[in-house]
Amino acid sequence: MAKEITGYLKLQVKGGQANPSPPVGPALGSKGLNIMEFCKQFNGRSQDKMGQVLPVLITIYSDKSFDFVIKTPPAPVMLLEASKQKKGSSEPNRLKVGSVSWAQVKEIAEVKMPDLNAFTIESAMKMVAGTARSMGLRVTGTAPWNN
Repeated sequence: MAKEITGYLKLQVKGGQANPSPPVGPALGSKGLNIMEFCKQFNGRSQDKMGQVLPVLITIYSDKSFDFVIKTPPAPVMLLEASKQKKGSSEPNRLKVGSVSWAQVKEIAEVKMPDLNAFTIESAMKMVAGTARSMGLRVTGTAPWNN
């Protein structure tokens, strides 16, 4: 028989670096979950993405057990990494802080594809480019679908 789900918990944790200190410990402890068990499992499954911020969706069951799904890194984090910026613009419509090329946008869209609600790589690229613009990053070059 399937276990009864009592709730979900969303966290953003650096890959391979989960530990019981805040924010992970208090969030899991308040739900009555085994904090060290989560840390061991998460660190084991995210060794290949060491240091990257990874969203995690934790499914909590009635017997205090859990499952979790590791998502792809957030698009803004990847865009900042690609543009070599520390943070986005405070006024993205007026002040541009950096730029990314369409090739970089395509790479990010390919990585993000499983988590986006897009069917084609072009639509995923448009979503990532929109995120870049809303962060104050310029997308340089011509879009591949305009050629």
